[in-house]
Amino acid sequence: MAGDVWTYVEHRDGKVKRIAYELLGAGRRVADRTGGTLSAVLVGAGMAGMAAELAEHDADRVLVVDREDLSQYTTDGYCSALAEIAGEQGPDVILLGCTAQGRDLAPPLAQRLDCGLVADCTDLAFESGRLTFTRPLYAGKALARVASSGAGPLVATLRPNVFPAASAGNGTQAQDGAQARAGVPVHDGARAEIVECVVRAPAIRQVVRETAPLANGRPELTEADVIVSGGRGMKGPEHFRLLEELADVLGGAVGASRAAVDAGWIEHVYQVGQTGKTVSPKLYIACGISGAVQHMAGMGSAKCLVAINRDPEAAIFKVADFGIVGDLFEVVPLLRAEIEKILA
Repeated sequence: MAGDVWTYVEHRDGKVKRIAYELLGAGRRVADRTGGTLSAVLVGAGMAGMAAELAEHDADRVLVVDREDLSQYTTDGYCSALAEIAGEQGPDVILLGCTAQGRDLAPPLAQRLDCGLVADCTDLAFESGRLTFTRPLYAGKALARVASSGAGPLVATLRPNVFPAASAGNGTQAQDGAQARAGVPVHDGARAEIVECVVRAPAIRQVVRETAPLANGRPELTEADVIVSGGRGMKGPEHFRLLEELADVLGGAVGASRAAVDAGWIEHVYQVGQTGKTVSPKLYIACGISGAVQHMAGMGSAKCLVAINRDPEAAIFKVADFGIVGDLFEVVPLLRAEIEKILA
């Protein structure tokens, strides 16, 4: 494979989302190994500022589609723009984040390009000269290695908070050093070329009337380094305040199991699990969550899992890095107080 890699850039309110830099870090690994180019693809309206920022982050090119009718994300508009320029330039791999937007955009894009799609990847490597992706199956009970067997592009979505993000300048320096020692060409850290791409007016069937972001000041669930999550053991919506206070001390987000969401204690946007969001934080604190396989499927790639449950036989203790057997209504306030002392 020639190894030309594209990474799709998600953005909101004029700011590039962190997943975009994680994709650039992963894409740099592929492009350096194959000798291809790495392009960050930015779609929207008024993109000049973000394009200049991306040009400093380890890409060879920043491809910009800037149209007023693409100011709001829509599946039709963004898919049409990406498919048109991909059809013209022929990348080998297109990487998107396994986020709400990435999961929405990747399937129709793969269909438009008549190519394969690998979803929810947690690793990538080269085996026998082919780029191979690792993805969990059966709620995380098995891992599959998937590689493209034909010509043409391959679309893949990568799980957030799993791949190191490219930094400004020379990006993933430790990795670059290892590759240089192995005789693999690496990116020199030079500023990327910004390329304006012209596309036809897209046929957009969706109309975005309003976007209403959560106004709690906490990081987005899929991008949070710390998540404090509650389940059936919370016993009611009023007790989620305990988790919010702990999350605020840690600078994290609040999550929930399906049981808590189904009970109406918290909105679905906070749900973690097979029918909710997939997260990969550095720290996941599970409060009153039994550890059902559906929930574990959504947070199984957390770096560290701390479980708080009064049932010593709860399934979550079998996979937790640290377990606290006790009443969460006593443990969580004590935990918060001790963390406040450490951070003071």
